[in-house]
Amino acid sequence: MKISHLLDKSDDGRSHTGALFFVVRDKNVGAPQISYGPFDPLLNDKVQYPYVYQLGSKESTLHLAFIQLMLHFEWTWVGLLLSANTKGETFFIDLKEEMAKNGLCVAIKERVPQNIGIKDSFYLLSRVIASSSNVIFIYGDSDSLQELSIVLNTYIPYGKLLVTTSSWDFSIDINFERFPIFHGTILFSHAQKEIPGFTDFVRNMNPVMNPEDIFLKAFWESVFNCRFSDKKDGQMFYPLCPGDFSFRDISFMKIDMVLMELIPNVYNAVYLVAHALHQMIHSEAKEASDLARNSNFFWKLHHFLKYINCATNDSDESCWNGTKPVAEAYDILNYKSFPDQVETLVKVGEVYPLAQRFTIKEEDIDWPEDFPQTPTSMCSVKCGPGFKKTSLKNQPICCFDCTPCPEEKISNQTDTEECLQCPEDQYPTKERDRCLPRTVTFLAYKEPLGMTLACVAVCFSLLTVLVLGIFVKHRDTPIVKANNHSLSYTLLVSLSLCFLCSLLFIGHPTTATCLLRQTTFAVVFTVAVSSILAKTITVVLAFRTTKPGSRLRRWLGSTASYSLIFACSLIQMCLCGIWLGTSPPFLEMDVHSEPGSIIIQCNEGSLLIFYCVLGYMALLALASFTVAFLARNLPDTFNEAKFLTFSMLVFCSVWISFLPSYQSSKGRATVALEVFAILTSSAGILTCIFAPKCFVILLRAEQNTLQILKRKATF
Repeated sequence: MKISHLLDKSDDGRSHTGALFFVVRDKNVGAPQISYGPFDPLLNDKVQYPYVYQLGSKESTLHLAFIQLMLHFEWTWVGLLLSANTKGETFFIDLKEEMAKNGLCVAIKERVPQNIGIKDSFYLLSRVIASSSNVIFIYGDSDSLQELSIVLNTYIPYGKLLVTTSSWDFSIDINFERFPIFHGTILFSHAQKEIPGFTDFVRNMNPVMNPEDIFLKAFWESVFNCRFSDKKDGQMFYPLCPGDFSFRDISFMKIDMVLMELIPNVYNAVYLVAHALHQMIHSEAKEASDLARNSNFFWKLHHFLKYINCATNDSDESCWNGTKPVAEAYDILNYKSFPDQVETLVKVGEVYPLAQRFTIKEEDIDWPEDFPQTPTSMCSVKCGPGFKKTSLKNQPICCFDCTPCPEEKISNQTDTEECLQCPEDQYPTKERDRCLPRTVTFLAYKEPLGMTLACVAVCFSLLTVLVLGIFVKHRDTPIVKANNHSLSYTLLVSLSLCFLCSLLFIGHPTTATCLLRQTTFAVVFTVAVSSILAKTITVVLAFRTTKPGSRLRRWLGSTASYSLIFACSLIQMCLCGIWLGTSPPFLEMDVHSEPGSIIIQCNEGSLLIFYCVLGYMALLALASFTVAFLARNLPDTFNEAKFLTFSMLVFCSVWISFLPSYQSSKGRATVALEVFAILTSSAGILTCIFAPKCFVILLRAEQNTLQILKRKATF
């Protein structure tokens, strides 16, 4: 038995470099074969290759490592160059599935054949260069990638960042005179434990000292581009190798690029066999003697190899039947090339795909010369705050338009798919990128407008009380008696309450004030207007009952007048009762009328009943105005029909102007307009009816006698 190196070829003609196997004389016994090269899915067929143990990693999570790199640098639009075989297609299926989950897109996907021609290479590179993606991921077997390296050296892909694996050996025979083509390339390499003393061992190797090692000789010639033999062959244009050359004289990266993936596997393969033999030797004595005589020795060795491999190598699918995920780790390398063909690989990060651990030092990365800073690769520019992504028809999800958020909505992050509604107590900024707290507003007493209206209301109410006091004090004078002092008292009291009820509209609204303010105003104002109507009818009837024994004299008493006031007020109270019983006013917060404000206001509930209440008061005022207007020219000194006509004219003018303004205003302006209408109409009635009488009572007392008034009436 001996251990040998194998260069095997599968049925499809592809070479599988890197295998250790046992040469056995007995053809009935399977010889264990240990592959230290890259993992090959074909060799994993246990029916065709039942005795093959692969120590190379399957790269089952490499696509996840690629995904994490894309997410870190936000490369959402990438191109793919894959070897045209099962390995490349399997990797693409896994990668595309994960890209779809993370919102990443493939700009182009091209297959790289093993024997690529000039025409195909030109088409391939033209597609890569024309692509809108700035990042190109390359994955496949070594043979395809090696030929791709030659193509890229001929057709330089300017403006593209290449991301690949350490399986691609592009560091040998590169033409540095034109352009450092692969400078800045990002590579993924399996994280390997450092073998103690291996670096010094390699640096001290020399084929002159080890002439029997034919593999070292071949590797030496490939690294130093020289030859040991003087025979005429294809290497005649290379110089002879000097004896004083050493691996210490070259960049160690050249050794790493070729051996970094294979050395740990060879190391593990040797130790795998050693541990398996060790377990067999230290088995029970009887079993050991049986093994020595048993021709089925390699069957036993298979058992121990499988056991040891399962315990130390998770990448062997025969152990876990492909159901156990592999906890692979990858180093992220940055290829750097300098003048005088100085090149190096620098570790800039590491990734554990299954654990989702990703670390990278961006400051240590040298990007290609076309990128002065970190490359970007996106189909569409990011949508900033205030905008949302709008997908384009028949386009990948990475290609979209940015549209502004609609009113009352915001987006405070980039690439938002849906805008968010601001809470009720907040409002969006003009940029629609955040929500700001709203200011609670209402017609407050502390504000200049509210304070002014409140002061005016109180002052006019006190003035009305003062007028009432004057009339009470001078109740026996002719001018007070002639104007039906009982109705004047009722009108003055109702006007004083009208001024005060406007205070219900000022201040922080509550449920109680919402229920009371319109109904109180309506009833009190109805009493005032009906009092004016009673006074107007009394004036007319007074001129109709000048003859003794007239039947109309019984309607001149206070009972008839108060009955009219009570009837008119009762109708208004019924309307208000229906209003409160069916659709009463309620407290609400208006967030739409004024941007940035929450207006606390009273909703009138049923607008129909509200306008019916106002319409009823308007009907009474119109009736009073009509009767007073017809009686304005009656010849009598005590006739106040003219004053009643003017008061109703002012009242109707104010409320006719109020209605359209009320409809067009919002928020606090609506409340202020209604308060202004109440104060103006009440002040108009007070001034037009009682100002002339108070002038005579206070300033022209000599005219407040029956003889003078009768004498004036005769002229």
